[in-house]
Amino acid sequence: MESAGLSKAAIAAFERSYGLLAANESGLIPESAITPAQGLPLYEDVATTQATPDLLAKTVLLKLNGGLGTGMGLEKAKSLLPVRDGQTFLDLIVRQVLAARKATGSDLKFLLLNSFSTSEDTLAHLAKYPELGKPSDLELMQNKVPKIDAATLAPVEWSVDRDHEWCPPGHGDLYPAILGSGMLQQLLDAGYRYLFVSNSDNLGATLDLGLLGWFAASGKPFVMEVTARTAADRKGGHLASRATDGQLLLRESAQCPDEDMDAFQDISKHRYFNTNNLWLRLDLLAEALDANGGLLPLPVIKNKKTVDPRDKKSPAVYQLETAMGAAIECFADAGAVVVPRTRFAPVKTTADLLALRSDAYVITDDGRAVLAPERNGIPPEINLDGDHFKMVDQLDVALAGGVPSLIRCKRLDVKGPAKFTSSDVYEGDAVVDVRS
Repeated sequence: MESAGLSKAAIAAFERSYGLLAANESGLIPESAITPAQGLPLYEDVATTQATPDLLAKTVLLKLNGGLGTGMGLEKAKSLLPVRDGQTFLDLIVRQVLAARKATGSDLKFLLLNSFSTSEDTLAHLAKYPELGKPSDLELMQNKVPKIDAATLAPVEWSVDRDHEWCPPGHGDLYPAILGSGMLQQLLDAGYRYLFVSNSDNLGATLDLGLLGWFAASGKPFVMEVTARTAADRKGGHLASRATDGQLLLRESAQCPDEDMDAFQDISKHRYFNTNNLWLRLDLLAEALDANGGLLPLPVIKNKKTVDPRDKKSPAVYQLETAMGAAIECFADAGAVVVPRTRFAPVKTTADLLALRSDAYVITDDGRAVLAPERNGIPPEINLDGDHFKMVDQLDVALAGGVPSLIRCKRLDVKGPAKFTSSDVYEGDAVVDVRS
């Protein structure tokens, strides 16, 4: 990592994660150790006072943009995937930023956390927006860490392609990246105090002026936006309280013991889903990093994969990752706020992309993707045949005749190599079965 030019902060964070791996720390959070999160403030009750221009001048909007979307067959930044009418996620994000600047009269600070895999394509795409400034000035670079040989726990060696010896360390890398790059101190020196972070594939996560005003007034160091879980979210990370002291924490599926998975997926018990929309006080983040020796003690997530993701016969490796939202347990006074579903429209699978491209969602003039009013805040549950719809190019072929109407569809199950047209309308619980 030193030879690759990585910062001391990045190395310290990796050393901690590797130490947990070597010590066989599971990082599991059993059901017995937590209680469901409750008593959280509601967006409607707190986002009542709009942020002032001087508050906006102290605020940074950062989008996580390190993902390639390899799970959907993509080989470039997921944010460059077309959503509607040739507009990509990144185009719509830029529209959001420019709309916010115009509406408020404030020169909102905008940054992207890119990875070594997404940087070049992203900066090239941003070149068509000169009003944003120099593309390289908008970039915070994510670190990379060695993949660990699962058999030896040594850094894996793969002479076929040395790039495969490295992997991104998850979005929890935000903290060592912003510290080790010097960006945190630069922002503080320039007078910035508030940071809003969200995923680039979540077009509902705009800089909400009401939430900013409330967060700034609260004095809290860290606030997570959560939303009510639906059946489509049962596998995603949920908010909980530590049973011993009530400290808020985030539990991801990889941190749940197998025997507790039914409780993990019980959306009536664990009601709140992490949107990965986070608010941070930059000065208090700096204090926490300093108090912990330049890192935040985040739980490590151990992902077992193959060194070449496209070659399942290549050696097994561990990719050590951390989750950005897990930092909620690093701040004693951290909080959470329950937000409407309009602030959460992510794309993790081709099923999510189909929903977003359909009339179940509306793209607003300021670049937000929100559920159509007829949906009453609940997205359609879509299950696509994995043999025929796992990759984006497979979905594109199926949608060559147009996108079907899903505005009144509760659940859509597709089995076999179905084809759609713009005249198709699905309502209620629908099944498309074209298997021979």
